[in-house]
Amino acid sequence: MEATQETQSGQASREDSHSSRGFASMDHDRQREIARKGGQAAHAKGTAHEFTSDEARAAGQKGGQRVSSNREHMSRIGRIGGKKSAGKRQAVRESKNEGGESAGGSHPGQ
Repeated sequence: MEATQETQSGQASREDSHSSRGFASMDHDRQREIARKGGQAAHAKGTAHEFTSDEARAAGQKGGQRVSSNREHMSRIGRIGGKKSAGKRQAVRESKNEGGESAGGSHPGQ
């Protein structure tokens, strides 16, 4: 996007002003209202597509295959999940040890 500059007359030039035209420039509620009306019209006309459970399942599988093929991404999200579950285990361990036991203490019978 181009940088905004002011002209000598004090008006913003086209380079730095945002357009007030088009769907993307509308506020979120107005966009939703227009989209809702479009969806209602498509259903009334009979041209709206409704996914069957089989179509939805196939789409989900396709997306899952696409994401899981990126090994770096899968490694990164697995690491994040591992850190979160380890943090939860540690919090449970610490809450059990508030009774004065040492954090590295052994369990009875071991």
